[in-house]
Amino acid sequence: MSLTTAMLTGFTGIQANGIAVDTVGNNLANLNTTAFKSQRTLFETLLYRTISEGSGPNDESGGTLPRQVGLGTTVGSMQRNFQQGGFNSTGLQGDLAIDGEGFFLLDAGRGETVFTRDGAFHLDQSQTLVASSGAPLLAFGVDAAGAIVQGDLSSIVIPLGSASAAISTTAVMMDGRLDSGTSIASSGAIVVSQPMTIAGGAAATSGTSLTSLVDISGVPLFSSDDVLTVGGVKGGVTMPDKTFVVGVTGSTLGDLAAFMESALGIDVNATDGFTPGVVIGDGTTFQAGSLVIQSSVGEVNAIALSSSSITNTTGAATSPFTFASVQEALGAGPTTTFRVFDSLGNSVDVRLRLALESKSESGTVWRFWSESLDDTDLSPLLGSGTITFDANGQFVGATGTELSIDRAGVGSASPLSFSLDLSALTGLASADGSSEIIMASQDGAPAGIMTAYSIDAEGLITATFSNQHSETLGQVALATFANNEGLIGLSGNQYAIGPDSGAATIIAPRTGQAGSIRSGALEQSNVELAREFIGLISASTGISSASRVVRVADELLQELLLLVR
Repeated sequence: MSLTTAMLTGFTGIQANGIAVDTVGNNLANLNTTAFKSQRTLFETLLYRTISEGSGPNDESGGTLPRQVGLGTTVGSMQRNFQQGGFNSTGLQGDLAIDGEGFFLLDAGRGETVFTRDGAFHLDQSQTLVASSGAPLLAFGVDAAGAIVQGDLSSIVIPLGSASAAISTTAVMMDGRLDSGTSIASSGAIVVSQPMTIAGGAAATSGTSLTSLVDISGVPLFSSDDVLTVGGVKGGVTMPDKTFVVGVTGSTLGDLAAFMESALGIDVNATDGFTPGVVIGDGTTFQAGSLVIQSSVGEVNAIALSSSSITNTTGAATSPFTFASVQEALGAGPTTTFRVFDSLGNSVDVRLRLALESKSESGTVWRFWSESLDDTDLSPLLGSGTITFDANGQFVGATGTELSIDRAGVGSASPLSFSLDLSALTGLASADGSSEIIMASQDGAPAGIMTAYSIDAEGLITATFSNQHSETLGQVALATFANNEGLIGLSGNQYAIGPDSGAATIIAPRTGQAGSIRSGALEQSNVELAREFIGLISASTGISSASRVVRVADELLQELLLLVR
């Protein structure tokens, strides 16, 4: 009976070590499997056959030890090693690796979720980000404003090649320096035309009909329906021609003056006692009947006109006005032009003209005028505001920063409204005495095509469009467990929740122990060749030793059988 037991005991060694060989073989077979976690086989003893439990010491004896005969070994557990594997840089945008303890979540269908460390993802025919097995990667979605909604898990669709809607500009950030040494803008330019008269030589007034105006020979300058083009130069920038039709757009000289005032974008609000605008001379300061064009203060607003600035394209007198400059503008300042976008993605140019309004011991105040030639109103002027700096040249505040551009008849939403952020500007002096202002950024964009996507360390999935716009599509979710070793391994580098793993805690990357995402890389297998070969030698030695026990027991049984012959 004892020899039979010896054979069975040896068999348990063969069986247990055979499983160890299977484990090593599986590890070696998965040496190059992405994110594979190696296993090891742990043995434990089977029941003992107790002959005597031994006895304690007494006055006559020191006690005896237990007498037990072991009945072999068995596999106690198969322990998986979740130690971090190395990283292999691939450069592929769909390849992800986890630098931490987290797991990707995959939709296995039928409402089941499985977990994996294998981050070899790609886009399928529906442009859904899926694993090698075809199971969609689960991620946190976004709301209508593009903010991540954690807890809302769904598959991620990345529609490369799709068109994005145009984005209307809502905010513009400006940057630069407004030199405090600039001279104060104290006056504007004044341009005056020749005196306009009616038949008989009387000076014209604002109420005089245009068809009543005559030249020095008494010939009428205008007829009904004459088409006038009105232009000019403002601050060195040529203003676009505007069309005035006699008897339709206006009938009097005052109507033409008001039209010019709007077409040239003159800010009629008084600035330090100087009143800009276009008026008719009354004979006190300027000759009676003359057109008097007074620009806003500063060289950036100075209006220059010539005989070709107002032309009659249909009448006999092609150049009915001559102009002369009677006052130069005082006060330098910068001008800048930047581009914003309406709701259809049409580009809209905006110009800022700036002049120093005042300076004192407490700091400087600059005035700016905003205008857009793409404004569908007659006047390109959008408004004006101020920028205040303290005595250290630091930004204090600004007014007039909410701008609206009329887009009537364009097809886009009207008006296009956006705000100017001027807080990055400084009022410091510059070495060359110049000022500079530029647009640093704006949040609008024309329609574009999605050309690429990227995933950052926090798992944010960002689509990039041909119009340089980017859009957040979601955030890769990660799962952590109280006991990773309790997970149940599945095929396809996947795991399922086991009885001893604990429930999955679903969190964002870089949260808790989840770890961060490495884009363009894959985690390698953590199998160590040297360790596996040592384990293979140990297991094969164990099988050889256990086989020897079986063989010896068999030989002894054969000897016993010979006794009866």
